[in-house]
Amino acid sequence: MNPFQKNDSKETLFLPVSTEEVPPRPSFPEKPSPKICGSNYPLSIVFIVVNEFCERFSYYGMKAVLTLYFLYFLHWSENTSTSVYHAFSSLCYFTPILGAAIADSWLGKFKTIIYLSLVYVLGHVIKSMGALPILGGQMLHTVLSMVGLSLIALGTGGIKPCVAAFGGDQFEEKHAEERTRYFSVFYLSINAGSLISTFVTPMLRGDVQCFGKDCYALAFGVPGLLMLIALVVFAMGSKLYRKSPPEGNILNQVVKCIWFAISSRFKNHSGDNPKREHWLDWAAEKYPKQLIMDVKALTRVLFLYIPLPMFWALLDQQGSRWTLQATRMNGNLFVLQPDQIQVLSPFLIVIFIPLFDLVIYRLVSKCGINFTSLRKMAVGMILACLGFAVAAAVEIKINEMATCQPNSQEIFLQVLNLADDEITVTVQGDKNNTLLAESIKSFQNMPHYSKLHLKTKSQNFHFQLKYHNVSVYTEHSVEEKMWYTLIIREDGESISSMMVKDEENKTTDGMTAMRFVNTLHEEVNVSLGTDASLIVDEDYGVSAYRTVQRGEYPVVHCRTKEDFSLNLGLLDFGAAYLFVITNRTSQGPQAWKMEYIPANKMSVAWQLPQYALVTAGEVMFSVTGLEFSYSQAPSSMKSVLQAAWLLTVAVGNIIVLIVAQFSGLAQWAEFILFSCLLLVVCLIFSIMGYYYVPLKPGDVQGSADKQTPQIQGNMINLETKKTKF
Repeated sequence: MNPFQKNDSKETLFLPVSTEEVPPRPSFPEKPSPKICGSNYPLSIVFIVVNEFCERFSYYGMKAVLTLYFLYFLHWSENTSTSVYHAFSSLCYFTPILGAAIADSWLGKFKTIIYLSLVYVLGHVIKSMGALPILGGQMLHTVLSMVGLSLIALGTGGIKPCVAAFGGDQFEEKHAEERTRYFSVFYLSINAGSLISTFVTPMLRGDVQCFGKDCYALAFGVPGLLMLIALVVFAMGSKLYRKSPPEGNILNQVVKCIWFAISSRFKNHSGDNPKREHWLDWAAEKYPKQLIMDVKALTRVLFLYIPLPMFWALLDQQGSRWTLQATRMNGNLFVLQPDQIQVLSPFLIVIFIPLFDLVIYRLVSKCGINFTSLRKMAVGMILACLGFAVAAAVEIKINEMATCQPNSQEIFLQVLNLADDEITVTVQGDKNNTLLAESIKSFQNMPHYSKLHLKTKSQNFHFQLKYHNVSVYTEHSVEEKMWYTLIIREDGESISSMMVKDEENKTTDGMTAMRFVNTLHEEVNVSLGTDASLIVDEDYGVSAYRTVQRGEYPVVHCRTKEDFSLNLGLLDFGAAYLFVITNRTSQGPQAWKMEYIPANKMSVAWQLPQYALVTAGEVMFSVTGLEFSYSQAPSSMKSVLQAAWLLTVAVGNIIVLIVAQFSGLAQWAEFILFSCLLLVVCLIFSIMGYYYVPLKPGDVQGSADKQTPQIQGNMINLETKKTKF
């Protein structure tokens, strides 16, 4: 077959046609390196693997609590929190291009890792300062957080393309098998760091209290400390490393080659110039044929990358939308924080990778099914679609069980009778029409709020209270979309009332909310095991809300002139409680308990199927995709391909950002939207894969060794054929 023969099939657009010998890249001087226990593994890789473990602990640990930090510390909305989370994730996958350019063109891998790690640590310090409640107000916290996250994105993304490759540089070419095993250990260190940090940092946030609140400063500070340890460990191995000098920015060469080919093609669009078999051949006047051939091989793979961002758009929502979903669920089964549920992803990855490689793929092969890389990636997409369909079903069920919220010109009202006898309450509107009439016993637990309709956004309601044949009339003003508690108490021979706005009617991040009413004649200082006590004023003073972890609270210490303790019992996930401190018996002060917002009913275990499906999809898509991409690109293009792969992750996060800000859909509908979009993308990817012509191993690399006497240079002779998908 003549390599220059015109081929009219669709595949010729991406076929490499010719190469030319180019001078070999300069290699760094050989340096003998100490080995580990007499093996062929360089001692230097120990420092690199430990560095990667600490860095991944730092990154994933910080990221695990980031969404809840936005939501409950900076008080942003769920959509804004999701958008900023994915904007940060996207930036982390854009900056590797900058890191690769700095390493290849200027500093080399070692210095790039050192300098950008310093930036990384500085970002963690600033981010932790932005989580200190005593340091300024919300504006300063927001500014510090954005500056810190920007520096972290520059640091983590900048060193991402350098660390793994720098570890590979430590091996001699004759130890290729050991280098392959090193990359397996390297990948394991990534997942180990992610697994441990995703479990630990939410505990630091929720189990430790700073200034009476969740300790986000500690949850960000510990990952920062791990990043500092990563930097120190990496620097300690400096004298053991084999350090390659900068070899020039291959990404820059690729971009220039493509641009020159496109511009030359349009400049010479007239029929006077002979046609070129491939559009990149228009760069032959300026660039060597070896580079052009490599770029052709690269473009074939990049063409398949076009649909991939949608998969990452779904996968990365585990840390945002799915975490927010977990805040509305009950964690009794695992006793996990909502942000700890993300630990399922790295945990399942560690299980699924050997399961798929050693069991599932082998069984499929024995069944005679040709399970190609592209087919694995398509199946991975389908599994992710199913995972989001399950997430939508879970979301619908959560909404069915959730407490209703008041709409426009509506309020929710409950009456709390703290008098010693039954009271009849009648609520009248502006025209003396009866809106509500109830008889309420002393300290009666009200099963639910009553819904009252308003004529305007705010309105005065008239209350008639009957107690011991005495009628008391009072008036209270209310505003729409709010929750209220009317507290009735004894006032000498009569009664009086006060309207309390339940401003924090929703519990946060799966925790328990509580407030106290103090019927004693002296101030009570309630210690809930936090740094700051809760002070409740005397004579029916009402405290602010306080959120605590789910659990049993049999002994809660209180201070007055005489100290005493209260038994609050079990405080469950997502519930809100009102405790009335009374002294009506000879046993001393006690707490009367009322649950006015029920606990989350749906178990967080229902998220297991969606995590399992999406993680299985990730194993089939991500691991297989990288393997396939590397097998289809020449060695000179590996770094460019890595940058392009990371860019697909960045674009995927941008898709989530756009949908979160502008879709306006209910959460379950948004999950369905993403599932359907990925299904369409999977179909497109399948069609592209059907027409894709795979390169056999050695096609690209071996071409340089094939000599053709009639033609100067080296040739590739590829048989054009369709690969059934």
